[in-house]
Amino acid sequence: MNFFHRVYDIVRSIPSGAVASYGQVAFLAGNRHMARQVGWALHSCPEDVPWHRVVKKDGSLPEFSRESSLRQRLLLEQEGILFDEDGRVSRIFFGGCPDDGKKIRKSCRTHASKHDGSS
Repeated sequence: MNFFHRVYDIVRSIPSGAVASYGQVAFLAGNRHMARQVGWALHSCPEDVPWHRVVKKDGSLPEFSRESSLRQRLLLEQEGILFDEDGRVSRIFFGGCPDDGKKIRKSCRTHASKHDGSS
């Protein structure tokens, strides 16, 4: 399974009402240094991939265009995601895996093992 397909599977597993950062998705896909490639994967993802659930590590939305940022925010708000006064997703909605990959929680290791590319 290639990197983009692992990214798609991981993003599909983010539940409604939760988000992950590009770095978290890259880590789970097998290379924590490929956050930018996660963005490329989501830029051309299949329609069934909830791309809107992936945000920057600080909770801000990527700025491809004003229209896409507004659309992403609307989709997240429809799922119950709250934003702070600076327009960032509140940290309580993040999935829990660290961006730097140094302190891996059990749930993150379990999630990563499901997406290790062995399927």
